[in-house]
Amino acid sequence: MDSNAKRAHLAKITARLSGGSTTTPSETPAAIKPATSTHSERATHSRSHSPERQSDKHPPGSLTERMHTPKLTADAMLSAPNNRQFIGSTETIIAIGASTGGTQALEQVLTQVATNTPGIVIVQHMPEKFTSSFASRLNTRCKIEVREARNNDRILPGVALIAPGGKHLLIKRANNQYLVEVLDGPLVCRHRPSVDVLFRSAAAAAGKNAVGFILTGMGDDGARGMKEMFDMGATTYAQDHASCVVFGMPKEAIDMKGVSKIIPLAQVAAAINQYGK
Repeated sequence: MDSNAKRAHLAKITARLSGGSTTTPSETPAAIKPATSTHSERATHSRSHSPERQSDKHPPGSLTERMHTPKLTADAMLSAPNNRQFIGSTETIIAIGASTGGTQALEQVLTQVATNTPGIVIVQHMPEKFTSSFASRLNTRCKIEVREARNNDRILPGVALIAPGGKHLLIKRANNQYLVEVLDGPLVCRHRPSVDVLFRSAAAAAGKNAVGFILTGMGDDGARGMKEMFDMGATTYAQDHASCVVFGMPKEAIDMKGVSKIIPLAQVAAAINQYGK
C-alpha cells in the first residue's frame, strides 16, 4: 500500500472511531456544506426574500397596490358639489356602482332594462382588460346597447357605458347634454375606477336629474358619493341585505343616510324602467 493509500485508510479508521465524517483528504473543506447556515447567512437570506426588498411596482389597481396605498377620497379627482348651486331640469341619467357580486347583479338588471330608459353609466370594480369583454357579453344579451366607455362619449337613452378597468369614469355636462370623462388618477377608496368618483361627478353635473343605484359590494366605495347625490336632490337606491352577495357598500350608504329607497335586486330593473319615456 503506497503512502497516499495508507493516509486515506488511516483517515477512514479515525473518522469511524470518532463518529465523524468519512470524508477523505481528497474532499476539500470547501466541498462540504454545513448542515445549518450561520447567523449572517440567515440574515442575508431573510433580506433577499423580505417583501420590502421586492419591486415596488404593481399592476394598476392590484390588490397589493390597494393595500399599500393611502385611502384617498374623491377629492383627489374632483371638488365636492356645491349644495347651493342651481341645476336646471335636463334629461335623467342613471349612475350605478357595484363591486363583489356585481357582475351577476348587473347582468340580471341590464337584461331587463327597456330601450327607452335614460342613459346609464356604470362603475363595476374590475381589473383592466376585463371590462371590455364583460361589456361585449352583456351587449349580446341585452335589449339596450352596452359597451365600455370612451372619453367624451355622450350619455344617451338606451345605452349603458361601463367604466374601463384601471380608469376613473366621470360625468360632465355640456349645455343640456351629458358626456363622460375617462381619466387616469390615483386610487380613490382604494379603487380605480371608483364609485365615489362617479357618484360625486353625477351630483355635481346633474344634481336632481341623476338617479343613483348602489349594488352589492365590499367596503364603502360609493357611500359618500351617494350621500352627495342625495343632498343635491337625486333619488338614490340601495340594494337590500337579503339579495346582496356582500352587504358592504349599500350598508355604508344607508348608514350615511344617503339612500332614498332600499329595494331587492329583483326590483332594480323596474326602478330604472320607470324613468323611461
